[in-house]
Amino acid sequence: MTKTLIVLIGPTGVGKTDLSLRLAERFQTSIISADSRQLYADLKIGTAAPTPQEIQRVPHYFIGTLQLTDYYSAAQYETEALKTLDSLFKENEIAILTGGSMMYVDAICKGIDDIPTVDKDTRELMLNRYEEEGLENLCKELKLLDPEYYKVVDTKNPKRIIHALEICYMTGKTYTSFRTQQKKQRPFRIIKIGLKREREELYNRINQRVEKMMKEGLLEEAKKVYPFHKLNSLNTVGYKELFKYIEGEWSLQFAVDKIKQNSRIYSRKQITWFKRDPEIHWFNPEQELEIFDFLSNEIKKI
Repeated sequence: MTKTLIVLIGPTGVGKTDLSLRLAERFQTSIISADSRQLYADLKIGTAAPTPQEIQRVPHYFIGTLQLTDYYSAAQYETEALKTLDSLFKENEIAILTGGSMMYVDAICKGIDDIPTVDKDTRELMLNRYEEEGLENLCKELKLLDPEYYKVVDTKNPKRIIHALEICYMTGKTYTSFRTQQKKQRPFRIIKIGLKREREELYNRINQRVEKMMKEGLLEEAKKVYPFHKLNSLNTVGYKELFKYIEGEWSLQFAVDKIKQNSRIYSRKQITWFKRDPEIHWFNPEQELEIFDFLSNEIKKI
């Protein structure tokens, strides 16, 4: 049997967690998380991280391993996750990767460009400038230093803008010059399963999940991490809205409604991203038997 990575993807709230557990039990293997926020130990409720019971059912990797102040990049994730997979494949021919962070999924399946790691001094310099000058000024500078990347970057995403400027400052070259976007070869086969639901059903599930998170203590979790609210790790749906409530700017109901709305918007972005990938085989999560049969047949192939 060929070493095979089953990649289970789909938008937030679609039902990846439940199915990934049953797949892992079916193939007696482990789960690697591809969720950039479930890495943080203090963000359990708002990221819908696997529960202790679920982790007891199936071994999970890259869950709760970071502190909010830790710097972490998709490049680090690529290196560490591939090392973990190499170890797992020595025990089992099959492993499962699941999550909704598109860049993390691509980091494993396609590889990301070999962009230099940003040193601590440059990182602190750019974060201080962001806090003092704001995003608009940094965008203007990026337009001057790397006009090609400026044309394609999401100018409302501070993480992307700051990182591009960090590379410009540190290397004296444009961020674009490091972006080759060449697909890397992997020493294992990849089978991608995408989960989808009708839009109205998905949106209802997202709304219900937000209500469930609030009942489980999301507000208390947000209050606990509020002292770190300026960190990039907390520029996250579910927390940034509740921070507005904590600061007295929004009512609690308005903040909860905004979490639902922003979660739905994020789900649309995920769907758009995944639709670009012709390698994904799409199923409704209720088609569990069909998914198992499809995977079993694919795995048998040489």
